Amino acid sequence: MSTRKNKRFINPIYPLVVYALFFNSPVCAEISQAESEATYKQLEIFSNVLSILQENYVEEIDSKAALNGAIRGLLFSLDPHSSYLPPESFKELQDETKGSFSGIGIEVTIKNDYLTIVSPIADTPADKAGLKANDIILEINGEKTKNMGSYEAIEKLRGPAGSEVTISIHREGWDELKKMTLKREDIPIQSIKAEFLSPGIVYSRITKFQSHTSNEFKNKLQEMKGEHQISGLILDLRNNPGGLLHQAVSVADIFLDKGKIVYTKGRRADQNTVFSAHANVDKRQYPIVVLVNEGSASAAEIVAGAIQAHKRGIIVGTQTFGKGSVQTIIPLPDGAGLRMTTATYYTPDDRSIQALGITPDVEVPFVPGITPEDAGKEKKILKEADLTNHLPLTIQEDETNADKAVDELEKRLQQDNQLRSAYNIIKSLSLFSEYNQIDQE
Repeated sequence: MSTRKNKRFINPIYPLVVYALFFNSPVCAEISQAESEATYKQLEIFSNVLSILQENYVEEIDSKAALNGAIRGLLFSLDPHSSYLPPESFKELQDETKGSFSGIGIEVTIKNDYLTIVSPIADTPADKAGLKANDIILEINGEKTKNMGSYEAIEKLRGPAGSEVTISIHREGWDELKKMTLKREDIPIQSIKAEFLSPGIVYSRITKFQSHTSNEFKNKLQEMKGEHQISGLILDLRNNPGGLLHQAVSVADIFLDKGKIVYTKGRRADQNTVFSAHANVDKRQYPIVVLVNEGSASAAEIVAGAIQAHKRGIIVGTQTFGKGSVQTIIPLPDGAGLRMTTATYYTPDDRSIQALGITPDVEVPFVPGITPEDAGKEKKILKEADLTNHLPLTIQEDETNADKAVDELEKRLQQDNQLRSAYNIIKSLSLFSEYNQIDQE
């Protein structure tokens, strides 16, 4: 039995230090004296509890770990996107925005108290395993994710390339959990992909908004303009979890010449910001269709919302994720970081996206495509070429190549009904634009 007397062990240093830091911060200027005194009392209680634990807990307390845990708990209680980033996590976040990390390739958040996938990043282990937006991760390597912050979960999901992680997934409509083991990979995220679907029709996919995205996107469009005159653009933002706010603004600015792109509202006046478009030297007046789905979030929603509000393009797909808050990253002295929600953002027509998302102009639910096996089972339609002794058609080599390209496009559109809808819309808009131009001439 311990001979230690049962008494309160109060260390007066902790509340005084925290109190000094708190009252010397800019935030304090907006807090009343009554609120300040109440906060100090709570800080004093916290320091008392920590002192008691240090002296009486069954095992020796690691004070630094305990304080870090308290900070995590404080931020976790605020909202799903505010978090404390230890030095290693802060460095990983910086590396990710520059374009690479090692893991399975998913963006996660806390939704209704559950660790939820925002979206899998294209061509990553998570994407290849069939993970989808709104899938709930209930376990990581056997550890329950309940009350686990999003960045704590990310730390557990990431690791050296070649190593494995096992997760348990619940999806709406499933009767039981599905456990899957994924092998981590080095994931250099190429945020921009662009190609011609057919002459004049560009398909471009942005997988995430990183530090170089807008310049890369602009350069891709310029390169493709050198190959063929662009008559229409399909911008695919499906399963794009967001990224850097200023990059989303820059991408939207490529297609807008004036007006607001997005604006933010915060608690403090200096957190209220308006981002506006600038006149572009290179006029890109061709029609645009933007593809979105439930995995399109944050910065992706800013781009879609701006284009929709200015009626610069047509939004096609399904309701987006609905992350309409802005996070500010504040470096801390020990190499750690504070990720804090400081504002909510609004589209140019004054719509808040938070917990609502962007509603497409043309709603097209995703339907799994026709496989080559299914295509072979379809009822064959009799054509002239199937008749015995039909007159042959002389085909030149360039026509044969064109037919092959059409066949490849058709197979691709069969696999992706949302892309098929976008393609049909952009073709119609392109033709209308051409006819309108001829009439004006």
